[in-house]
Amino acid sequence: MGKIMRIITNKKLGASRAIPRVIAHLDMDAFFAAVEERDTPQWCGLPIVVGADPQKGKGRGVVSTANYKAREYGIKSALPINKAWQFSEWAKQRGEAGAIFIEPDIEKYARVSEKIMAIIKKQALLAEQASIDEMYLDLSFIGSYEKARKVCQKIKKEIKKQEKLTCSIGIGPNKLIAKIASDFEKPDGLTIVEEKKVSEFLENMPIRKIPGIGPKTEIKLHEIGAVFIKDLKNKSLSELKEKFKKWGEDMFYKAQGIDDSAVEEFYEVK
Repeated sequence: MGKIMRIITNKKLGASRAIPRVIAHLDMDAFFAAVEERDTPQWCGLPIVVGADPQKGKGRGVVSTANYKAREYGIKSALPINKAWQFSEWAKQRGEAGAIFIEPDIEKYARVSEKIMAIIKKQALLAEQASIDEMYLDLSFIGSYEKARKVCQKIKKEIKKQEKLTCSIGIGPNKLIAKIASDFEKPDGLTIVEEKKVSEFLENMPIRKIPGIGPKTEIKLHEIGAVFIKDLKNKSLSELKEKFKKWGEDMFYKAQGIDDSAVEEFYEVK
């Protein structure tokens, strides 16, 4: 497939013209936990877990967000909260600080998210909020990856200055590559994958790096010899469709780094 192009009307240019897509994905770093740590300075540097009440190891529910210190203990998003409590207790037995468990304050996080979106919209003509802590930016109007880098660096600087929070940003030729790139260097990272580098960037990554591939699909893909994205890329469209139906077709194109989905101003925040 040749360069993915779209038509953008830029009033400053005075005309419509076809230009290569340059898409950015911004992902706030450990967002809920980072907001709590920012708002309570004495917690700085301590392991923070936002989620269900652990009830001293007897709680039900899961971890929503864990900061990077808590992740060193093995605590991560979607981990059962009783397991997170257990990991924290083991850390204390080793002489490390126990985790601070906090129930989510979604209204507070939403207010912070709105402020971050306001910062982004000052720099991007088109922005989509994919979730409370993830945003896509269409920077195609800028015309180059290097200029997009400067814009994203400015956004990161403003978020850090105004909200005292960090984010990681990926820049690529489409939403798929931008999202994978934003997770490549965390926290506080900025990764650019130009279209000519997409295949090289993806090939040695595990298949779970493709958004939407979870543990069950991973097992099924391993059964047909697809462990890395390069393995999945070598599977035929017909084979994947036969085994996974419509999702197989989606995986086939994602393994090639192909994604023509648009950045949309109107969205339903998850």
